[in-house]
Amino acid sequence: KGMANHYRIEILLAVADQEPITLDGIIQSVKANEKTIGEHTWRLERAGLITKKYRGRYVEHKLSPYGKTFVSFIKAFQEL
Repeated sequence: KGMANHYRIEILLAVADQEPITLDGIIQSVKANEKTIGEHTWRLERAGLITKKYRGRYVEHKLSPYGKTFVSFIKAFQEL
């Protein structure tokens, strides 16, 4: 269910390509509004797919080990 939305897949791929990435970086990459991306990153963190690290005003997002496995699966599936 954590991946039941196309934005979440796009966010995971953006984080994988540019980690660590801020929320603003994800917003620019996915081209969606801040509230939408904020909600989906929160859900991805709860699902254990990404981690967040607070750095002053910014939050850096990285893939968790489970998230890296999931992204590998997504990329392998895209190649079929």
